[in-house]
Amino acid sequence: MSVRHVLLIDDEASIRTLAKASLELTRKWNVITVASGQEGIAIAQTYQPDAILLDSKMPKMDGLLTLKALKADTTTQNIPVILLTATTKVATQQEYAQLGARAVIVKPFDPANLATQIEAALHWET
Repeated sequence: MSVRHVLLIDDEASIRTLAKASLELTRKWNVITVASGQEGIAIAQTYQPDAILLDSKMPKMDGLLTLKALKADTTTQNIPVILLTATTKVATQQEYAQLGARAVIVKPFDPANLATQIEAALHWET
């Protein structure tokens, strides 16, 4: 099986570091991290990752705006997006799904289970 490539878009350096280490150590995935929606869109267009983990709350361009932009762009619209969010409101999670998010992972997430949650959401084989 080929190595999975994951793009993580989150403005918090600690989350980027923790998630990257978790996914690289538990699954040997290749993880690219960026700190803003604008940067994430540019990387997704050229890099074409297997999946995108996207923080919902970021300054300037939040997760919803980033998700909308990714889904509106023909070069990125088919990349599965999983939202990382601190909100547990069902209405908000439903809005993410309507906009094309494949799943929502609630923060704080368990680093030991993060890859398993992603695999389950995207129906990836381990």
